[in-house]
Amino acid sequence: MSEHPQLPGASRIRKGPLDVLVLSEEDVVAALDGRELLAALADGFAATARGEVQSPPRPEITVPGKGFLLSMPAWHTGGLIGVKQVSVFDGNLALGLPNHLALITLYEPETGKPVCVMDGTHITGARTAGAAVVSADLLARPDARVATIVGAGVQGREHLSLLPLVRDLETIQIASLHLEDACALAALEPRAVAVAAGDLAAAVGRSDIVCLASHSPDPVIDAAWVPSGAHVTSVGYAPPAGELPSALAQAPARLFVEDACAFEPPPVGCPELAGIDPSTATTLGEVIVGSSAGRSSRDEITVYKAMGVAIEDLVAAELAYRTALARGLGQTVAI
Repeated sequence: MSEHPQLPGASRIRKGPLDVLVLSEEDVVAALDGRELLAALADGFAATARGEVQSPPRPEITVPGKGFLLSMPAWHTGGLIGVKQVSVFDGNLALGLPNHLALITLYEPETGKPVCVMDGTHITGARTAGAAVVSADLLARPDARVATIVGAGVQGREHLSLLPLVRDLETIQIASLHLEDACALAALEPRAVAVAAGDLAAAVGRSDIVCLASHSPDPVIDAAWVPSGAHVTSVGYAPPAGELPSALAQAPARLFVEDACAFEPPPVGCPELAGIDPSTATTLGEVIVGSSAGRSSRDEITVYKAMGVAIEDLVAAELAYRTALARGLGQTVAI
């Protein structure tokens, strides 16, 4: 006699309707609190450092002359499975669409059943800036008071929102190719500490935190402008060279990354890190769990180069999903 009961034949089972929560961009914006997002990202980096995250390299579909789409799956122990599909089509701006568009789907780890589909466009912007701000919380000097944001787009906006959560900034300087864009973004800061910076070199030279948030395929600052003791973050992704000067990713500056995959060739890794020994870098997760040191001196220049990894999308999406369930946000659809 068999020790196991006979299961129904697969040919006799149909899926039937499954209830899936659908969250719009408006729902996701309402569900994400900045401080909770920073805490979730830090937890995600720590889980990565402990070996609790599965996140295979992201494949890319390229439409010549138009843009590309990436698939970014991840799962961490005790959580949901998530997959983000994100497209980057720069021509969208002329059409009144964001140049980044994304969807995130969450699945039960026990069954693989989908439980939520949500807009990932806001999450992509918020988690990218959030990870940079986590690095600032870990690595910038505690008395940092002046920050410069290079870029007045989505990332400039998200950095402006989140940076004040980790440091008591007296001045936030915003630089852009177009001064009017920097002025418009500065006007959004509620404490009126943000100002447009016309002289980028001078702005960087008086900064404690420098945030590169552009879409430039070439370096946007000179490494010589960065003062001792500053913390520099870079979240832009635009091969072939990228926005971060390669000199800032090497000694004597200290380099920090999300994951060792940052050293892979694009689209998995960062173009700015090509040819750099991965052993010279420290992950944010290693700093959080205490297995590696962060800033070692007041005068040390620390540099965080972001690639954007799927665990960031996953923890942000899980946070939005839990909040939406608690607050009754979104719509349930049978699929």
